[in-house]
This record gives sequence, C-alpha cells and structure tokens, in this order.
Amino acid sequence: MKSQITNALSDFFFEYETPRQVLVRNRRVGVVCRLIQLGVLAYIIGWVFIYEKGYQSTDTAVSSVFTKMKGVGYTNVNANERVWDVADYVFPPQGDSSFVVMTNYIITEGQSMGKCPELKGKHNCSSDADCEGGSFKRTGHGQMTGVCVNTTKTCEVLAWCPVEDDHKIPDPPLLMSAENYTLFIKNSVTFPLFGVTRSNLVEGIDAAYISKCLHDPENAPLCPIFKLGDIVKLSGFNFETIARVGGAIGIVVDWTCNLDVDIKHCKPKYNFHGLYGNPAETDKVRASVGYNFRYAKHYLEDTIQKRTLLKVFGIRIDIIVQSLARKFDIIPTLTAIGSGVGIFGVHDSESLGLDTSVYYTLEANARQVQGTDQSNDPDSEAGSIETGVSKK
Repeated sequence: MKSQITNALSDFFFEYETPRQVLVRNRRVGVVCRLIQLGVLAYIIGWVFIYEKGYQSTDTAVSSVFTKMKGVGYTNVNANERVWDVADYVFPPQGDSSFVVMTNYIITEGQSMGKCPELKGKHNCSSDADCEGGSFKRTGHGQMTGVCVNTTKTCEVLAWCPVEDDHKIPDPPLLMSAENYTLFIKNSVTFPLFGVTRSNLVEGIDAAYISKCLHDPENAPLCPIFKLGDIVKLSGFNFETIARVGGAIGIVVDWTCNLDVDIKHCKPKYNFHGLYGNPAETDKVRASVGYNFRYAKHYLEDTIQKRTLLKVFGIRIDIIVQSLARKFDIIPTLTAIGSGVGIFGVHDSESLGLDTSVYYTLEANARQVQGTDQSNDPDSEAGSIETGVSKK
C-alpha cells in the first residue's frame, strides 16, 4: 500500500505527459487549420483588444448637474399685460437636473372656498336625487352638497369657486416667446477608480466665451448654453405643437473617455431625445398627450383666503449623464492574452490531437492509397504521415 502511494506521488510530481499528435501533410487540411488559427487571431486582436478594449479597465462617473434658465416672456390676455421671468415659468426653481419650463397655461383667478355649480358635462343632474350629498367623483372639483343647480343642470359642490374650466387650451400657446429662452448646464463628473475629475467647462470654455456662445452641434459643440427652441428642434419636435400641450425632452451628456491619452481629450457630447409629446401623436391614437400640472398662489383679500390657480403646460427637461472611462491595466491585459492562448490551445488539442486508433487508421489508409493519391491528388504531398510519440 505504501509502495503504491509512493509510486502515485512520484508519477504525479516527476512525470510529464504530452498528447500524441499526427502530422498530416495535406494542403487542404493545412489551409483549413491556418484559416481557423487566423480567425482566432483576428478575434483576439480585432474584437477583444481593438473593439472591446480588453487591455483597459473601466469606471463610471459620479456626477452632479446644475442648471439655470434665462429669458423673459410676455403675454396679453384680455387686455391684461404681464411679463414672466424665470421665477414665474421654471418649476422647481432650484436648478435641478429635471425641471419644467412653462409654455402655455389656463388661469383661474380669485378662487375662494365656497359652494358653486360644477362644470357642464361633469356631475350632470335633473333633480337633487342625482346629487348624493357628501360624496365625491374622481373627475369632480369638490364635495357634492346634494343640490342640483337648475341653471346649469349640474350638481352643486363645496370647492374652490369658481371652478376651473380647462376644456379649451389656448392656441397658439401663450408663451411662444419661450422659444428664445436659454438654458445653462453645468456638469461635473468624477471617476473614482482613476481619481479623475472633469467639468463640462473644459479648456477654452471661460467666462468670455460663455457670454457670447450658443450651442451648435457643428460650430459650437462644447458650448454649455442652449436655446430652448434649438433643444426642441434637435429632439425632433415642433416647438408650437409641444408648447401648446407640453411634453418631455431628454438631454444626454455623454462622457466617454480614454484616459490613456491626454486628459484634455476627455470632453462631453450632448445628445437630445424626444421622450413624449411627439407631434405625430394625437388624441386619436393616445389617451393622454402632452404634459401638464397645476399649482396655486394663495393670498388674503379682506381676511378671506383666496388663490390664483394655474394649469401649466410645459416642456419637461431631464438631463441624463452617461459616462464610461477606460485606462490601461495590466490585469485585464494579461487576462485577455491568456484567454487567447487558451483558445489556441483548445483548437490545437481538438483539431490536431488524435488518439492512437485514429493514428493507426490514418497510417493504414495512407499506405493503402499512397500510390493513387500521389498521382491523382494535386494537393497531396506523397500522402505521408509523421508522428510524435508521447514521452514519460
């Protein structure tokens, strides 16, 4: 037993095995073999190293986005002139990466808490029995009092009165001047794995340049100031259509950086995508089109609490940061090389490594057809076979 264990250990540590191989001198087989090897080599060099950058490690960024709108709007509704500045048409006003720019609105002024009839078409009634006191309807404006108002044939409600009438959306949009508003984007990214921090205010983007530049994909691709009309156009929308009912646009700031070259080449690229509010989409094909919300401004008038309600139609802008940085790393490089060597090894063992029975079969066939193959097969070189015997 001891001797068997000793022999087993001796064989394991002091013997080396190689597979038996058959060398076939045949042009067709040789060409096929080399083509396979060439394909494997092309995969390793072309796909793994050049396309997939298998010699580099990657990292995504931690980012921060700050925005600022500028511009003034003007409206004249029912001889009521008004100027709208940033504090009036941007929601929320803090400069977040997601915000809404108001382009149209329905205003209901002087609302106070009281009892008034519902709009026609909502809570219709012919008698008080049709209006269940104390109940609500999802599309209503308040709590029904149990009274049917004969003049309107609608139920009376306890609500902010007069109730809002949003059946008619202003067309053309009231704030068409929003097309000339400008958006300033300030973005900072950090790649923690590589210890690299970059800002979209790259080399050459200083205060003097910002004061006069306007983003253009061809002439000023790095300018961080964007005209709202240009953003809508680049996203594939029509400004008047999206301004009337609202919509959403995504601005993608793309940081794809190769840190093996000078850091100054790590620059952002801006892309614009229409998310919803496409002018080709109408109420006929969609249940809900556009983007809107309501907000109210409360005030006191003769100790009575009142409010001004606005139904806001606007363009929602979402700024999305995409990032991927690459840099040479010896570990993925060796891993990629090792994978390639392994593929070559598998190919050699599977395509050329033959067992003893196959070897003898080939040898016998070669001897049998040696005379005929030599004269008939132009690709054969004497049909000879050489072998390498495994050693121990």
